[in-house]
Amino acid sequence: MMTRLTLALSALLAVSTPLLAHHSFAAEYDRNKPFTVRGTVTKVEWMNPHAYFYLDVKDESGKVTNWAFELGNLSTLMRGGWRKTTMKIGDVVTVDAFRAKDGSHLGNGRSVVMADGTKIFAGSSAGEYAGN
Repeated sequence: MMTRLTLALSALLAVSTPLLAHHSFAAEYDRNKPFTVRGTVTKVEWMNPHAYFYLDVKDESGKVTNWAFELGNLSTLMRGGWRKTTMKIGDVVTVDAFRAKDGSHLGNGRSVVMADGTKIFAGSSAGEYAGN
């Protein structure tokens, strides 16, 4: 009996751990702080539960800061036209995003304008605020 209970609890914990790691938009990002930046792609992470990409962004004084942008989940991105090869290191893109509440260089992407001018929805989890 104790072995079954232990196995059942272990299985429940294994299934729920990824859910605990997932966060809500409101917990991490500020809907009242939309922003737009243009920069050079330095890294792309095509993974679940969310894809990420990183940009080197130059400010008015010439200082370069690396920003991270969270995209939607892979199935949402793919339905919107994204592929693993859509964004490449070295591409210059423009991103509309919501700023992280903690003030870090992190944003939740709304849309991305690619180097060729194509605008793609970024799969934001901001709900009604994610529209283009």
